[in-house]
Amino acid sequence: MDRIGNWLEIIPPSMREPVLFAVPFFLLLLTIEWTAARKLEHLEDRPTSGAYMARDAWASISMGLVSVATMGAWKFLALLGYAALYAYVAPWHLSATKWYTWVIALVGVDVLFYFYHRTAHRVRLIWATHQAHHSSRYFNFATALRQKWNNSGEIVVWTPLPLLGIPPWMVFSGFSVSLIYQFWIHTERIGRLPRPIEFVFNTPSHHRVHHGIDKLYIDKNYGGILIVWDRMFGSFQPEVFRPHYGLTKQVTTFNVWKLQTHEYAAIARDVKRADRWRDRIGYAFGPPGWKPAAQRLEPAQVS
Repeated sequence: MDRIGNWLEIIPPSMREPVLFAVPFFLLLLTIEWTAARKLEHLEDRPTSGAYMARDAWASISMGLVSVATMGAWKFLALLGYAALYAYVAPWHLSATKWYTWVIALVGVDVLFYFYHRTAHRVRLIWATHQAHHSSRYFNFATALRQKWNNSGEIVVWTPLPLLGIPPWMVFSGFSVSLIYQFWIHTERIGRLPRPIEFVFNTPSHHRVHHGIDKLYIDKNYGGILIVWDRMFGSFQPEVFRPHYGLTKQVTTFNVWKLQTHEYAAIARDVKRADRWRDRIGYAFGPPGWKPAAQRLEPAQVS
């Protein structure tokens, strides 16, 4: 364990949580967008795209502030495991001073995020951790801060990277870069960008689709920084019309604890009332809205 302890001491402090340095810029852009939305509503005397609702926005901001602390706790636990994998299991160690190590780290984080994100939308127990981010009926910079408090799924998904010899602090830095990038794509103020950018990168247009609850848009555009994974694996959908946002079964609370936990409670209720183990497993690990065969003729509801 001395080897791990010595390794922890050399992690560059400035790289431990880059998101903290971005928070002032997040809040500045959020304030500008919110002010512009209010001004346009006043001029046009009607709600505008990208509009804000104060209680909804404050709920998002509150969840984002708490997530900074919870994410730090999850990363600390992960760091212990990653350090052991990197120090004792990885067949080689890639140098942080080489450009290709950064490419592998950033691309690796991005492709693993895609598969985790896709799984989070198709496995209800993981969806329970992620659904809070989708619970707002608004799509703006405040929505970007509406982050989950349970990062355990991502912690597991990142384990191949230290096994490949990528220093654990670079894994965390790569995810922080992804998180910072994804802030600016939560807006209706930016339309389509030039075609080459739209083809390669995740953009506001692509991410509006991802947050849409319209039938055409559900379970599409899972990419973090790059949209090429969606194009490669068949989950891409271009924006055809302005989406409707939120959950297919909308929540009616601004209580941040309930927003984070209501799906866990719904899973517990469904599992408790199920008569067969097959159905209990289906309620927990099937896709959101899963029902036993006898009930599938009824309209599906996704919590």
